[in-house]
Amino acid sequence: MTRPVLYPLRAVDTATVRCSDHPHGRRRITIDHRPLAGLTPAMLLDWFTHLGGTMSYGGEVIDRYLAWHPTDHIKWELARQAPSGGAAEGARFRMVEAFGGRPEYKIDEVARVEKLDETGIRLVKRVAGIAVFQLEHTWSAGSDGAHYVTVMDLGVRSRRLAAINRIVRRRFYEDKVQAWIKHNIEEVGQLEYLLPQLASSGEAEPAQRAQGRNGAPHREHRQAEPVN
Repeated sequence: MTRPVLYPLRAVDTATVRCSDHPHGRRRITIDHRPLAGLTPAMLLDWFTHLGGTMSYGGEVIDRYLAWHPTDHIKWELARQAPSGGAAEGARFRMVEAFGGRPEYKIDEVARVEKLDETGIRLVKRVAGIAVFQLEHTWSAGSDGAHYVTVMDLGVRSRRLAAINRIVRRRFYEDKVQAWIKHNIEEVGQLEYLLPQLASSGEAEPAQRAQGRNGAPHREHRQAEPVN
């Protein structure tokens, strides 16, 4: 289903992008976004802990994930709840997207939430306990809005497992990386328009973060396990 793009999509040159290669074929992409005017860390935390909710968009009520990027996002689901319930540390998120709306850039991945607090979120995919993919969003308060940085790490750190990195690089080839960069800058920029609507409507106020979607209270955030 085609959804309207109600708000301007940020251009790639609104962010500072750095791509770097690391030992054994690992790769890191860092995106330092233009500040998100009017947003706070509490609002961003609330967004990520309520991704399974809905909101009004274009005259209808749709999944928040679909509103977040109307052309690229296909599906989000809580593949596994956190030990404390809902979308919190220890949960697993399933994300289905097609960068640029192009089927050749489609992904369908499940990643574990290894950190989620007022400083950011870290999503990690592990194979046999070894991190092969990590996506971390960090944010902080600023006088000009929330400062938001995205870092994606592709590959493992171990020399003896370097063959895995060649597989990862083939799956996430250069054109696809560039499409993801554009996608990420666009979706982060949309938060500047979407989150104030939720705050003004009274939906998912920050005080509600004390409970998961199943009504169970969240435990205190634990230290995330180290990434290998």
